[in-house]
Amino acid sequence: MKIVIAGGSGFLGSALSDALKSRGDTVVVLSRRGATPWTPDGTIGPWAAHLDGADAIVNLAGEPLPDKRWTADQKTRILQSRVLATRSLVEAIRASSRRPSIFISGSGVGIYPDAEEPVDESSPPGSGFLARVCVAWESEALRADGPSCRVVLLRTGVVLHRSGGAIRKLILPFSLGAGGPIGSGAQWWGWIHLEDWVRMTIWALDTERLRGPLNVCAPEPERNRDIMKALGRSLHRPAVIPAPAFALRIALGDMAGEMLLASQRAVPRVARDGGFAWMFPALQPAMDDAVRPVPR
Repeated sequence: MKIVIAGGSGFLGSALSDALKSRGDTVVVLSRRGATPWTPDGTIGPWAAHLDGADAIVNLAGEPLPDKRWTADQKTRILQSRVLATRSLVEAIRASSRRPSIFISGSGVGIYPDAEEPVDESSPPGSGFLARVCVAWESEALRADGPSCRVVLLRTGVVLHRSGGAIRKLILPFSLGAGGPIGSGAQWWGWIHLEDWVRMTIWALDTERLRGPLNVCAPEPERNRDIMKALGRSLHRPAVIPAPAFALRIALGDMAGEMLLASQRAVPRVARDGGFAWMFPALQPAMDDAVRPVPR
């Protein structure tokens, strides 16, 4: 298969690209500063030639969520970077003489309400900023859906691996003995090992009956305090010093409330019912593997 990955040079995209190449697929990575540059501004550019005749398109482009404080301007960048990148890809797909058979587009479990109750792919969206971003992002992607092109929406949870994401940011404070639950630690986090994120994305590519939302999470969500305890055990460090919610809100603003303190008890009903087999279904073995040093 020829697969185009937009935003494929990041944490998730790099891992997916490596796995696809290892199984013999041809991968083209669209990146702002890569070998195949693109300008995801909502319009079509010379890069669109790579989509014509491709078998699949994977869209992982967007402004990183945790890198900057969520000012009004940053919120606008977060939203527009996702909507405009997706619009560019959809317009290129629709203009292609031979369209891909599948368009996989990123999203997140932040689309769901902040609540204690379990949520799956049939649950309605929440009303916060992240939920609104995900709704707009997914709506743009669904414009590519049709008889010749199915759309899958990757509603990703917290991805566990030392090479990126939340775990990479947490390893240093835990190593210094300053790790612990975030806020009360009672909030639910949908999580998944990086290896299973890659495997589920490839499963979505290969499973022709699959379309629409897909919660990319382990079978059972966990409370934040239990995820932090698992990280501490994996690093052989204590996990007893909490990060107070009020301090996080002062330091990070709205980001703290929506990314760290919100509770989304997302369960992967579609993957479970579809027969997907997790390599790391349980938290502690997943965390042990995720933080294991990468061999040089």
